[in-house]
Amino acid sequence: MSLYFEELDYRPTAIGALSLRRRRELSMGVDVYEIKLGDEFLMSSLFTASEVALAHLGLAELDKPEVSVLVGGLGLGHTAQAVLEHAAVKDLVVVEALEVVIDWHKQGLVPLGRELTVDPRCRFHHGDFFALATSDQGLSRLSPERPFDAILVDIDHTPEFLLDPQNADFYGPEGLQRFAAQLSPGGVFGLWSNEPPDAAFTERLASVFAQARAEPVTFHNPLQRKDFTQCVYLARTKAT
Repeated sequence: MSLYFEELDYRPTAIGALSLRRRRELSMGVDVYEIKLGDEFLMSSLFTASEVALAHLGLAELDKPEVSVLVGGLGLGHTAQAVLEHAAVKDLVVVEALEVVIDWHKQGLVPLGRELTVDPRCRFHHGDFFALATSDQGLSRLSPERPFDAILVDIDHTPEFLLDPQNADFYGPEGLQRFAAQLSPGGVFGLWSNEPPDAAFTERLASVFAQARAEPVTFHNPLQRKDFTQCVYLARTKAT
């Protein structure tokens, strides 16, 4: 039996105090890992359906024997783990702005940490995804041999509800255009959102990419005994 509650780490960061904690959910008999930014919950190991769907939906769009993937935002590692379940994935780069989150995985403080760090296809890059994505070829420098076939992002709550106001440029037409240029022809952009699909943002994606749509992801919250709907936005560049 684990402790009912344990704070595994607490660090000040540029965007606020970040904490990793583990608690025992007695009603379900499971340990739950949570990341908090100040008093705000960022993620929980209890609700991962949409993070996993981000990987599976994004990679389902590709029909290649080998693909190169970038994940923006490491978190508890569920999107990265789901990416690595696909045999076609040749290599995976996970970009994470908070070095402490990478440390948690390397130290094995989170359940998926060891699995991700020992997989030879996976490497972590400490950096600002949004700064790289909106600069000329910033992300491309992380894969100089070939452009990424899929870039999957789970960082902000929604395209409008941001962890850092400086991320806003990425979600505008110009930022998305600079970002799209760094994907391979026919490449896929997947974006996680904590809210149901937003038609206005889907239209913005369609103005930049050759194809764009939003996929709702509904899951049951056993603690509140009701369903919640989040979504994954999917967009593709023009194939040659």
